[in-house]
Amino acid sequence: MSGLNLEGKRLEMVECQIKARGIKDPLVLQAMSKVPRHVFVPTEHADSAYQDRPLPIGSGQTISQPYMVAVMTEALELRGGEKVLEVGTGSGYQTAILAEIVDRVVTIERKPELSRAAEQALRELGYINVEFAVGDGSGGYPSGAPYDGILVTAGAPEVAETLLQQLSEGGRLVIPVGNSFQQTLTRVTRQGRAHKSERLEGCVFVPLIGEYGWQDDDRLAP
Repeated sequence: MSGLNLEGKRLEMVECQIKARGIKDPLVLQAMSKVPRHVFVPTEHADSAYQDRPLPIGSGQTISQPYMVAVMTEALELRGGEKVLEVGTGSGYQTAILAEIVDRVVTIERKPELSRAAEQALRELGYINVEFAVGDGSGGYPSGAPYDGILVTAGAPEVAETLLQQLSEGGRLVIPVGNSFQQTLTRVTRQGRAHKSERLEGCVFVPLIGEYGWQDDDRLAP
């Protein structure tokens, strides 16, 4: 498929799958109009890159559906200039969307092969405002804190206190919370020593594995 056709499909994705379903943030719409999602999926799935569904990226992981990427990014209420932590680099597509909007993205991934592939893709696209880390991100990345936003791209059994501690004043954490089959997208905003929690919408993500997420032997728990 030609680059022109892919660009057309990308713009159609934004109009029909993103704007038509209520996403209004101009920074999110602009980022999703620009970032080539097909670069972040295996070659055999390139023709499906702009369909509104998750796709396999190897290592038992998926790239999230475009609409959910838009929902989660909009929920961070970014205005530009922020520093954001992404837990779960995955394909790197969500990373690129964030990098289009904020000054700095710190992204952590527990699978080295995914981190390497994502870093290569983002570097080839010219992103220089992203820091990559490999390790257990279920408790965040304290050495880079505080963050204006934290985005967790896997389903957690609960909101870990260690993530909340890494938010700056007024910072927002967006995280899917529930069991390993279905979650509720949740936004937590730091307000001084208190936190405001909001339930946004239902979602389904791969389980967040790690010390503050699911363990390998209990991720199938009901």
